Amino acid sequence: MTKSKLWLPALVAMLCVLLPPAASAQLRIDITSGVTDPIPVAVVRFAQDAAAPTAAFDFAEVIQQDLERSGRFRLLPRERMPAAPSRSDAVVAADWRNLGTDYVLVGRAAPAAAGQSLVEFELLNVLTGQRLLSERLTVPVATARNGAHRISDRVHEKILGVRGAFATRIAYVSVDGQPPQQRYRLIVADADGEGARVILESQQPLMSPAWSPDGQWLAYVSFESRSSAVYVQQLRTGERRRVSARRGINGAPAWSPDGTRLALTLSGSGGNLDVYVLDLASQSLSRLTDDPGIDTEAVWAPDGAAIYFTSDRSGGPQVYRVAPTAGARPQRVTFGGGYNARPRLSPDGTQLAYVTLDGGGYKVAIQGLAGGGSRVLTKGRFDESPSFAPNGATLIYAGRERGQGTLATVSADGLITQRLKSDQGEVREPAWGPFLQ
Repeated sequence: MTKSKLWLPALVAMLCVLLPPAASAQLRIDITSGVTDPIPVAVVRFAQDAAAPTAAFDFAEVIQQDLERSGRFRLLPRERMPAAPSRSDAVVAADWRNLGTDYVLVGRAAPAAAGQSLVEFELLNVLTGQRLLSERLTVPVATARNGAHRISDRVHEKILGVRGAFATRIAYVSVDGQPPQQRYRLIVADADGEGARVILESQQPLMSPAWSPDGQWLAYVSFESRSSAVYVQQLRTGERRRVSARRGINGAPAWSPDGTRLALTLSGSGGNLDVYVLDLASQSLSRLTDDPGIDTEAVWAPDGAAIYFTSDRSGGPQVYRVAPTAGARPQRVTFGGGYNARPRLSPDGTQLAYVTLDGGGYKVAIQGLAGGGSRVLTKGRFDESPSFAPNGATLIYAGRERGQGTLATVSADGLITQRLKSDQGEVREPAWGPFLQ
């Protein structure tokens, strides 16, 4: 395979940027496949004190949507519920069992400090009578939806043993307008696509968003000066710094686990792409790779002990691993097939996701780093940019549908798929943010 073929998914992404897209809009999630035997759960509408600041907000509706969209639960419609208890001791277990329900979530909200509600919730296993959760949280009215997502996370964890990722965020790029008047937007939204907020808008391309480990900053590539440069931007304040505008290509930023460094792809004056590490405080730059091949798309291992990257030094694009120290010798990680690129590590460091050429199309695959073969997870022809959810259970990626850029998710076991579509326009280059403390 030639070096030019290494860039096909990247070129596809760039062509998507340059094609005339429609206007961007809120994302809508459609489940396209789920598990064959979902767990039956009922989420009863929470009782709300009329004086509670969140009295007009329906916590149960958001929680029900979260659990349904996970693809692992079957939710009892509200109109079929035999009662509307707000406490577990008021749940008549036999009534819910007769409807085929295994778990019932109940809750209530009361006034707390100014602008906040105290939300109490309980999860009951109606098969055993065991109360699995009895918790409370203080929810500001301005972030009531996030409070509901946090409750969903606890329910998901208690039933499945895996922390939910409903209260996390995603970043992605959207484009609208017609050439030469396109507008590029870097957007952050809740994991369900709601609450989309434009972080940056530009007439020039924006690419490669990457979250800092604490979820407070985004790194990305901007062409606003007619050439590529890497910026970091704080989400809360909007503070923005250009950290790399060196001659040639500045691309593919990836944060170190401690948030002090970025791995970058730079071409330098020679024009060949290699992986570097930039210390953000001192601006000192360390070169990690020095090969005539193309080295790019770096990502850090969660423990910071290695960096994974794409290289065509063996004749075709494959994933390699190297210690983040100058002079370290890279080791090849992927061997199956002639094209494996854009590596991403699961949060626990045990699994590697990447883009592979399979059946004539570019798809997202996954393999265990401790051994075992790879498994193709997606079915598109131009699937790219995989990013793990912080719980490692799901990946978000970019694809094409009817000639338009879309986002989608797939569970790490391949059983559950969802499509995140903009009602109008193109979305691409997703990055899933970390858990927020």
